[in-house]
Amino acid sequence: MLKNFNHFQEALEKRREEGTLRILRPKSEGIDFYSNDYLGLARNSELQNLLLKQIIENPQLLSGSTGSRLISGNSSTVIETENYIAKEHNYSSALLFSSGYNANLALFSTLPTRHDTIIVDEKIHRSVHDACKMSHAKKLKFKHNDVEDLEQVLKKQNGNCYVAIESLYSMDGDVAPIKEIIQIVEKYKGSLIVDEAHAFGVFGYGLVEKYQLQNRVLTTVITYGKAFGAHGAAILCEEIVKSYLINFASPFIYTTSAQNIQWMSIKTGYEFLKENEKLSIKLQENIKIFRRQNLKTPSFENSPIQAIVIPDNHQLRTLKETLLNEGFLTYAVYSPTVKEGTERLRICLHSFNTEEEIIQLTKIIKEFT
Repeated sequence: MLKNFNHFQEALEKRREEGTLRILRPKSEGIDFYSNDYLGLARNSELQNLLLKQIIENPQLLSGSTGSRLISGNSSTVIETENYIAKEHNYSSALLFSSGYNANLALFSTLPTRHDTIIVDEKIHRSVHDACKMSHAKKLKFKHNDVEDLEQVLKKQNGNCYVAIESLYSMDGDVAPIKEIIQIVEKYKGSLIVDEAHAFGVFGYGLVEKYQLQNRVLTTVITYGKAFGAHGAAILCEEIVKSYLINFASPFIYTTSAQNIQWMSIKTGYEFLKENEKLSIKLQENIKIFRRQNLKTPSFENSPIQAIVIPDNHQLRTLKETLLNEGFLTYAVYSPTVKEGTERLRICLHSFNTEEEIIQLTKIIKEFT
């Protein structure tokens, strides 16, 4: 057994000195400008009552699945939910996972082989980078949202190329030029994989659906822990890709299936969202209110994620603490999580935020910018 923890202690102490030590704390009370609950579904009492009613009618939904989906965990609920999701998104099939992280691990560790190349946007989610470490494929990066740089990387490759992007990026709140990217990927006979984690629910069913690109994208990843207010993820794909993942993706094969209440919550969430389009309309109204305050931001004008660059860890920490003292919950991203000089306050807007709250928030931020 390892008894010398000096190197652990040194690494933690270094982070403490830099002010970047991560600590788990109880959830704070305050005005939410930091969660991914963009449409307020995680706090929506009407949706909660619908789910409670289903649980009362079928308490078995709360029971454990008892095994992986290849053994005893493949319930009729999860099968029905996958079929429902595929139909909603106009894909031939869908494969559910317990989280978006696991979905990306499965995709990128399984589909590309040692003879292939994975080309990722430099700001792609960490789960994709971790998955690439599990793959035997070569991994390359292209400059963020830079179509010309992507083409320069693609034209130098031999063999199959998988290109990975997010439709809406979580740190900058900017949107990928997905239509231009797919043209370049097709030009070099590559395959595009799109992570719609932050776009789903905010821009309808995501940008792939909005631009009707289902037949031109290899797979789309949809997650349910953000605007959807639930948990889990789905890979949308052709039936043959789903079958390949079921047979060869370790994160799927060796994971115990989630409880049926998770799958039922997802299906119910879709039905609820279709009946409550007013939530996304209200979200966009709040985003416009924020943008009218004229804070400098690299974020997309319709994005619920608005980044305010404060290029100094100390000043950023002071701003975050000032906002907290005024009752505003925000999230600060320090270097080295982002490059030095690009430290930022990450503001998440929601359908439930009030105009008064948004204006008061921006007034305080302006004192630091």
